[in-house]
Amino acid sequence: MLKIKQNIIIFCPNWVGDVVMATPFFDSIRSNYPNATITGVVRRYVKGVIEDGPWFDHLIPCNDKTIAGFFKLLREILSIKPDITILLPNSFRSALLARLGFSKKVFGYRRGGRSLLLTGGPAPVADKNGYLPMPMQDYYMEICKWLRMDISTSVKPALFISETLKKKGGRLFTKYGIKQNDMLIGINPGAKFGSSKCWPPVYFARLAELLSEEWDCKILLFAGPGEDIIAETIVKESSAKTINTGPDKVDLALLKYLIQGCSLLITNDTGPRHYAVALDVPVLVIMGPTDYRYTNANLEKTVVLRKELDCSPCHKPVCPKEHECMLLITPEDVLQAAKQLINRQK
Repeated sequence: MLKIKQNIIIFCPNWVGDVVMATPFFDSIRSNYPNATITGVVRRYVKGVIEDGPWFDHLIPCNDKTIAGFFKLLREILSIKPDITILLPNSFRSALLARLGFSKKVFGYRRGGRSLLLTGGPAPVADKNGYLPMPMQDYYMEICKWLRMDISTSVKPALFISETLKKKGGRLFTKYGIKQNDMLIGINPGAKFGSSKCWPPVYFARLAELLSEEWDCKILLFAGPGEDIIAETIVKESSAKTINTGPDKVDLALLKYLIQGCSLLITNDTGPRHYAVALDVPVLVIMGPTDYRYTNANLEKTVVLRKELDCSPCHKPVCPKEHECMLLITPEDVLQAAKQLINRQK
């Protein structure tokens, strides 16, 4: 195992779900190097996901995709004088920043034409289509293995909720009329990736009716930035009484508390599904254009509904066809899967 002199910088993943799946990696770094000062470089919008955790001494919100943001981040890296920088993104840009920041050692996956900028790191496993898909948490942990770290036998994502968030979330639940013993089902109809990941709003609207008929439950509708129209359509099209969180502008930090309070989360294949896994909440995932192998881990309380089609997984933000991968999954299919998942927890 490498001896850390003082400072470690970790470039965190860009997507919310990937950040959650990276938490076992963060935990390994902290447990192997308890006396190091660890700084995380994160996208500003995901800072709230991990800021309450025990992994980092400092977090640097960044936007290195602009020239001004690139040089601002570079100045911050230079001020830290890192002994080691570890890159979880596969970008050439992150490796360049680490080298220009005079990090003594830089580790990450050897791909994307950046090998010469790295001190070392694993190489991804190749297959006929490029690189072999694997669960992202395992993908990140391969870096720990390459560095010969001691790794826990249990590799599971974890999230933390501060007392401040608990109080704020409790006030919001009171506003919504949600009590401690209520059966609360969360539905998450959006996806930042693109419309191809989104199950139709009218399907969610019908599903809300079916859930209300099946259980004496309250339905909490999550709506992120830019998803107001989706949420409003569901509320308008459904006869079920649905609590729309959209007007309250729930951020990614507060979302942790709300999801933890759910008996079940029904979601597209997007960041909140990983919140549910980390917070031990049963989750039903409606999956369309993405490859299940990237998330095929820690599924004890997860059911994934997907259709195996010739065109899937395409990983395209917008479907160039008729969106069959999502349209063929009916609200009745989701209800039956939800019933099985709930019964499995009893």
